[in-house]
Amino acid sequence: MTEDWWDDGPSVPIPVDGGLKARSQRGEIARTWWSRRFIATLEQLGLSGRLSSGKRYARAGQVVSMSLSTSIVVAQVQGTRPEPYRVRVGIRAFSATEWDEVERAFAGQALYLAKLLAGELPEDVEDVFEQAGLRLFPVSPRELTMDCSCPDWQVPCKHLAAICYLLAESFDADPFEFLAWRGRGRQELLDNLRRLRAHTAEPVDDGEPLADVLDTFWGAAVPAPTTHPARVAPDALLDQLVPPSLAVRGKPIVEWLRPAYRAMADEEEA
Repeated sequence: MTEDWWDDGPSVPIPVDGGLKARSQRGEIARTWWSRRFIATLEQLGLSGRLSSGKRYARAGQVVSMSLSTSIVVAQVQGTRPEPYRVRVGIRAFSATEWDEVERAFAGQALYLAKLLAGELPEDVEDVFEQAGLRLFPVSPRELTMDCSCPDWQVPCKHLAAICYLLAESFDADPFEFLAWRGRGRQELLDNLRRLRAHTAEPVDDGEPLADVLDTFWGAAVPAPTTHPARVAPDALLDQLVPPSLAVRGKPIVEWLRPAYRAMADEEEA
């Protein structure tokens, strides 16, 4: 019997040249507490077989492309069939008003800004969101919208699981990616926190007005860590488009365009 009872093709997936591959090749993939919290939601479903297969897909480089934007991750995963499967993982992005409330709470604690600048999520960050009536991390799979073009009826299938594991590694390297998924990117968040801190901070001990000591108010800069954000394939933009019905020689036009996108990216890196 093949690995998937609904698939008439071979059980071994078609290898991907230059696919996105998990850095962790053994053991657990998620390293930080926030990435483990994200993966824990997926594991609540108890589909150990598909999760194990998804982890193997992530480590083997079966993910053709993956791109993250506000509330949605779009990817392509190569399975046993010639055409890669289209995968989407969605989460609700918080509104501007909700983020305003969270940012005001952040601004009240200088430690939060220092942690974020150091590439970490404070361990009590969930409390801040809960005070605003929000949950930063999904506590139920129902809070995630998942779909895949493969014929497997269970969610998550191994293609969805592969994307979730790669997302966890991406969040390990840069927690701002998870916050951006929730609707607030790195630069906007830090700019807003600095602005709020400047407006609410009290004068320094010698009584000088804050406006006169802004150059030294923040103290020594906290060095940002060396991170390795998730590599986005140069043809990821094609995966966010509605697949056109046009085909050339029996092959979708999008697949003819992929080599051109990748070639242009190679020229820029050269």
